[in-house]
Amino acid sequence: MPALFEALFAAALLDAKRAIPQGITAPNAAVPTRRFAVHRNNVVAGLVKALQTRFPAVEKIVGEEFFAAMARAFVVEQPPRTPLLATYGDEFAAFIAAFEPACELTYLADVARLEAARTRAYRAADATPLTADQFAALDPCAVGSMRFDLHPSTEIVRSPHPIVTIWAMNSGEQDVARIENWHGEDALVFRPYLDVEVRALAPGGAAFLLALAGGQPLGEATGAALADDPEFDLARNLAALIGLGLVRDIVLR
Repeated sequence: MPALFEALFAAALLDAKRAIPQGITAPNAAVPTRRFAVHRNNVVAGLVKALQTRFPAVEKIVGEEFFAAMARAFVVEQPPRTPLLATYGDEFAAFIAAFEPACELTYLADVARLEAARTRAYRAADATPLTADQFAALDPCAVGSMRFDLHPSTEIVRSPHPIVTIWAMNSGEQDVARIENWHGEDALVFRPYLDVEVRALAPGGAAFLLALAGGQPLGEATGAALADDPEFDLARNLAALIGLGLVRDIVLR
């Protein structure tokens, strides 16, 4: 019975059309409709605020009023499943992609995916990246069979839209300007040390990192990158792996 009451109570909090669960009383009212409404509004407002905190660039793009309405619709459809509000909204990008009022902003869902990845990177486990000296000490004859264990904060967000540029312009990282060359951008999101960083990957870079993250050895990952872009520069991307601190370990097999 307590579990049923809790389920009804939670459902009523997020749906104004639902009746107040039986058994709720107030000192000055037999049916505390107004008090429950205040509580309901506070809960929804708190969840919307959590989404505003996690997706500030999305809010800036669409405006506060539009974002609040969209966030409220999301809250009602997909309430939190855990008490940790810092991670609430992992499904928000998929919701935006299907949200008809936002259908003209075809890039918006991917910007939300990037912002969600930033939060996960911030909360990812700490790890000490390998240094350039450690790479230099490796046997060059075994390079092709090496498997790289990437830093746990590393995420790749691929998009047919210039999402890194759009995000940067709407997060204060870059001045707002007209995007003359509208093309897809793949975002690298990572936190090797204290701060989360976002970088636009060179052509083939996303396929390369995704292959490495999937456990493929360097030789196969390079093949995947070349298939994605024939001009993939292996030396440049290996230098980025080292310089950005994206590798925490190397497995030789």
